[in-house]
Amino acid sequence: MTLFPAIGLAPLRLLAIVLFAAVVPCVLMTAPAVATQYATQLGLGPARIGQLFSVELAAMSLATLPAYYWQSRWDWRQVARGAALLFIVANLASSSTDDYATLMALRALSALAGGSLMVVCIASAAQSQQADRVYGLWVSGQLTLGAVGLWVLPPLFASYGLKALYIGLATLMLLCLPLAGAFSPGNTDTASRRTEQPNGPGWLPGLCGLLAVLVFYAGLSAVWTFIGSIAGASAIEPSSSGRILSIATLLGIAGSLCATLIGSRWPRNLLLGLGLGLMTTAICLLLGAPSLLRFAGAALLFKFCWTFVLPFILACLADLDQHGRLMNSANLVIGGGLALGPAIAGPVLEAGLGMHSVLIGSACCLLLAFSALVVTRRSRFPVTTGVHP
Repeated sequence: MTLFPAIGLAPLRLLAIVLFAAVVPCVLMTAPAVATQYATQLGLGPARIGQLFSVELAAMSLATLPAYYWQSRWDWRQVARGAALLFIVANLASSSTDDYATLMALRALSALAGGSLMVVCIASAAQSQQADRVYGLWVSGQLTLGAVGLWVLPPLFASYGLKALYIGLATLMLLCLPLAGAFSPGNTDTASRRTEQPNGPGWLPGLCGLLAVLVFYAGLSAVWTFIGSIAGASAIEPSSSGRILSIATLLGIAGSLCATLIGSRWPRNLLLGLGLGLMTTAICLLLGAPSLLRFAGAALLFKFCWTFVLPFILACLADLDQHGRLMNSANLVIGGGLALGPAIAGPVLEAGLGMHSVLIGSACCLLLAFSALVVTRRSRFPVTTGVHP
């Protein structure tokens, strides 16, 4: 019960942030099960399946662009209601079509609505004095629903097909719809809580913060997309690697919850360095041909630290955001980073440069992210004050 006052948000607003943000990316969070069903039910090949997921990711990210207009002009509660209704309609329509082109258009429409909801959630979380804790719960909700989805969807697919996914998403969003009124009318709260910096910290820290988010996601997505290939090249049985990666999902939930519990109690620079440093260590453990034990340790450590450090990275951006636009941009940058990692790693592997090059590049991305965050933090808390929370 003491968590809500510490976070500084009304309980219903916090619940709205966590639940809406969990439902929106559910298709992407359950991609392995959904991809298998696309192939089985619709007879789609890898290229077309990849295109469907790419369209969802791109549309969710591109929802940032219209948000630059409405974020400072429209009531966020009305935007959330409209986006939720569009999400429901698009998913119900998706459940009744097997045509590939129609399905792709409907998935883009659903993701565009979902991306608008994600912008509202991310910007609303930034209004808290304890944004790191809110983002910890934001991540936990996504991971938890994704884990539940991976567990329940295969038997549901066997009985009902893809309808189970799309009708399920529409139902979950319909249940969340009453919570849309819990969002704030706009971004006035964000500006009012930062009166100590009325002129803002300038454009460079914000740019460095966005760069940190971009390279962080690019680095982690390059590793996580091909981590199964690392296991295969190391002669690790698919069943063993699958169990390890399933357990890693639970560790991911634990990492985000740890971030929520710690919040601002520990120096954020220490937490950023610890999280990114241990992620880099995990990547190094994957170099060469790791044994089963080393692979397991690296995968579990990587997933835990990924979700542990992410809330603190986003909180660094929230500290700088006076008008909500920086956190809006974060939605675009997150999607760009998730797409950029595999887009670079794939051609690197096809060119024969090997997984070693991908892992080294990913480690460099994490180090670059930390360097950019240091610049951001120094701008937020100048050295002359002698204070670096």
